[in-house]
Amino acid sequence: MLPLCPGRNLPAYQCGDFVMALTVLPPGSTARVIVEELKRSGALIIEDVLPQDRLQSLVSELRPFIDRTPAGHDDFLGRMTKRTGALVARSPQCRDLILHDTLLGAAREFLSPYTQKIILHLTQTIEIGPGGPAQPIHRDRYAWGTYLPTSIEPQFNTIWALTDFTKENGATQIVPGSHKWDKDRVPSEDEIAYAEMTAGSVLLYTGTVLHGGGENITSSEARTGVFLHYALNWLRQEENQYLSCPPEIAKDLSPEIRSLIGYSKGGYVLGFYSDPNDKSAVYESVSPENMFKTEIDDDFSLLPNPEELVSKSNK
Repeated sequence: MLPLCPGRNLPAYQCGDFVMALTVLPPGSTARVIVEELKRSGALIIEDVLPQDRLQSLVSELRPFIDRTPAGHDDFLGRMTKRTGALVARSPQCRDLILHDTLLGAAREFLSPYTQKIILHLTQTIEIGPGGPAQPIHRDRYAWGTYLPTSIEPQFNTIWALTDFTKENGATQIVPGSHKWDKDRVPSEDEIAYAEMTAGSVLLYTGTVLHGGGENITSSEARTGVFLHYALNWLRQEENQYLSCPPEIAKDLSPEIRSLIGYSKGGYVLGFYSDPNDKSAVYESVSPENMFKTEIDDDFSLLPNPEELVSKSNK
């Protein structure tokens, strides 16, 4: 059930300047329900997606990497905030989260109006330490500057809570409905919601919705989450996956993970490679998937003929 405006049959994010809590969906919600709500409000929470045993196992796997990560070097990254990347290479359990059937399906459906395929844009744990100030409110789409037309939604973002997220310990600030705002509109305090959720829950939000890390006013409680973001595969990734997960590591991963991080073509010609050390010229202008195979198996079926490629490019 979506929260409604008091006395009005409208979702909370359409109540003018008054904002109620973020929509919270139960575990087991379908991709279609998720996508429709994300289109409407720009953000939502799914409760208790990870059972406690898997949650604790994930925390144990990631904790050594988080502990040795230094805090940020500026106010935006957070001088009391730790950001730990390369999760595809470092964490088998994060790879399982990336391939979560419902959320991956929702990401593909949500971004399908703008792309043939999606790509993994960012993998990172973010831990806001006690006393950490609030991050400036922003839109993640500005990773590409202001060049993308506002009619294009570039991202489907997830934050998996490893700890409880509370307003006191830095729960993410979210401005529901702001993905439909004019780009220059600044939210007032009462338009900002806080993504308060229990450990094991997931916050979903678009690349256009206004948000930012919250202020941690506690004396001893860190707020920790796993950030796994998906994007249109024709855009450059925020995290350089080819360096964070180089071929010598990627060769041992599943084909689906390799494809998501970019070891695949994104279209008829997008993302091919040529092996500079191949004197046989077999690996010339082929899909990156072929570097992990013993035989060339390139897929040129996305477009049946060159004429269609030219036709589509002129639309």
